[in-house]
Amino acid sequence: MGIRTVSDYVKFYVGLNMQDSISLSSFAYNEKLVLKNKTATGKLTKELILQSLTLLDDLLNEIRDIGEQAVIKKYAG
Repeated sequence: MGIRTVSDYVKFYVGLNMQDSISLSSFAYNEKLVLKNKTATGKLTKELILQSLTLLDDLLNEIRDIGEQAVIKKYAG
């Protein structure tokens, strides 16, 4: 798994060029669902999944605090 920081998640989102179709917070929530599913299937180690879930929670908290556009500008701008 190559995503190890909040910045990596934001850059991944921006790189997918989905800003016009899905919000960053929706993307983060969807990623959390995918990771929880991978927990159930055992496709990733529990440690990696927990680390990623923590990063996504941090990202969502930052979005709530300063807004999506500010987060995108901070990490991908």
